[in-house]
Amino acid sequence: MTQAAPPSIPDGALTRELLMSGQLRELIARAMPDVRLTTDEERAESLRAMLDARPEHGDGVWVFAYGSLVWNPTMLVSGRRPATAVGWHRAFCLSVKMGRGTPDNPGAMLGLRPGGRCPGMVLRIAEHDVEHELDLLWRREMVADGYIPVWVPIEDPDGEPMGAAIAFTINAAQPSYCGDLPEEEIVRRLATARGRLGSGAEYLFRTRDGLAEMGVTDAFLDRMAELVTKELNRTE
Repeated sequence: MTQAAPPSIPDGALTRELLMSGQLRELIARAMPDVRLTTDEERAESLRAMLDARPEHGDGVWVFAYGSLVWNPTMLVSGRRPATAVGWHRAFCLSVKMGRGTPDNPGAMLGLRPGGRCPGMVLRIAEHDVEHELDLLWRREMVADGYIPVWVPIEDPDGEPMGAAIAFTINAAQPSYCGDLPEEEIVRRLATARGRLGSGAEYLFRTRDGLAEMGVTDAFLDRMAELVTKELNRTE
């Protein structure tokens, strides 16, 4: 029997169609057979628990974007604003062997770790789109155990409270957590790793540039971009 060809990601893009079809899950299962994927029931239960814990009702929800959601949300959003997540900071702490890395050369992606403040942006999902668009978001972020969804407090650029937003914080108890890697190794991974979604360097630069377009800067991203650029220039 001829084995079916694995699904592909057209033009390196993570799209709504790919998420709804379940192909992202299949790609991860093929690339990382040692990773436990969440079941449909677990994913639905996780989303229901988040909605049950929703602090505000009736006028849509905020989703905090600190990585690829900044420049490729895939969701239908009714607005976006600069915002800071209070009590959290971004870090390259998720090791990936698919998407922006391979089993032979894993990449690193962002997660939220406890402590500090994280400048980013929030995406607004209109009330009538909440359940459908969050289901799409859960198919993207909760396909495995890498993240824990949390309602985090957010502030506007003037420090005024904006309520709470859904954010995907890192699950430090799962095998893909890499928060203890030295900075040099993170830089190497970002400069050299590449997968079906593109390179780690592209992920970093697009996140930094997408936030800059909203007037948001982050010293951590700026430093990492400088170090990765030097590494890329050194290895050319």
